[in-house]
Amino acid sequence: MTTTLGLRENWKQFTLLLIVNAFVGGMIGLERTILPELAEKEFSMVSTAAILSFIIVFGVVKASTNYFAGSLANSIGRKNLLIIGWIFAVPIPFILMHASNWNWIVFANVLLGINQGLTWSSTVVMKIDLVGDKHRGLAMGLNESFGYFSIALVAFTTGWIASEYGVRPYPFYQGIAFAVLGLVLSVFFVKDTIHHVKIEEGKTDIPLLNNIFWDTTWKNPNLGAITQAGFVNNLNDGMIWGVFPIILANQNFNLKEIAFIVAVYPAVWGVGQLVTGKLSDMFNKKRMLFIGMFLQAVALLSMYWTTSYTGFVFFATLLGAGTAIVYPTFLSALAGFVSPSQRANSVGVFRLWRDLGYAFGALTTIVISQFAPVDFTVLVIGVLTLVSAIIINFRMTE
Repeated sequence: MTTTLGLRENWKQFTLLLIVNAFVGGMIGLERTILPELAEKEFSMVSTAAILSFIIVFGVVKASTNYFAGSLANSIGRKNLLIIGWIFAVPIPFILMHASNWNWIVFANVLLGINQGLTWSSTVVMKIDLVGDKHRGLAMGLNESFGYFSIALVAFTTGWIASEYGVRPYPFYQGIAFAVLGLVLSVFFVKDTIHHVKIEEGKTDIPLLNNIFWDTTWKNPNLGAITQAGFVNNLNDGMIWGVFPIILANQNFNLKEIAFIVAVYPAVWGVGQLVTGKLSDMFNKKRMLFIGMFLQAVALLSMYWTTSYTGFVFFATLLGAGTAIVYPTFLSALAGFVSPSQRANSVGVFRLWRDLGYAFGALTTIVISQFAPVDFTVLVIGVLTLVSAIIINFRMTE
């Protein structure tokens, strides 16, 4: 069978990987709304630092796994990496349902970080492998759209189920289905994409990086600008994940209202990428990254002064739109600056720093909450996001 590059030529495998990535996103969505509620009601925890410990653990483990996933994708194969990631997912919903203390919740997030690092990284790289350079932005837009819309949908359903039937165990039954279906599809239906990489290697004229880690981290102006923006993007997402439900609860919104506001942001983020991914193939990537980070900054800074339900919904929508603009553009832009033979490793380094943003967002929140009201975090991270947009504007080339 002849191996060819292209979205149309590989649409069956591409579609299958989209479905698999929706299940990957669903695993995160299980925790997105109700873990702070679980901490308070089941374990009598009110400390922001203790509650956010699960995000710090998740961020560090996922970031580290992303880094090693880059090299492992080349040595053991993309498909095998995907399967291993799903094996780590199987115990997670059972631990969340039956955990007797918070340490078990933290352990579940260690497994979740490994699961996300291996499965999301492998699906990203496999889609880039399949489509070649022509539709790379569209491919990333579809990938991230399915993943993050799934996060939003499951974040809403877990909040709704928890409000109707209790925080445990019913909201987490969804996770069992996600893990089993993701594993079955990956084992029996997904095919490896290493042959597609070999074809593209023969066509590229992109020079090899001297040091993949340092060039991707900062030394290369384009790759460094993309990486720092990815870090800041997930830094503000980590804050939203951990603190947003707390801020909304402090404003006396009920659990259903909180679930809706929290779900709006990743929903717009997810659906928006169906459009922004394709746009990143057509328009200036530097400009798209600047606009996206700037919109995020405006949304976060505005949330600090918002008190109404309508206001929070609007700015959550704006935050989701800004994130939708940058997220597929990060990966499509990065892939365009790196040789196919180094792509998986470079994506691994980028995702290392991007997902460390989760942990730094949570740590920033903890530090700030020791000296100021927890909602002050939104203001600080809004300023950092604005600085990130400025770095893109001055450091990245056209």
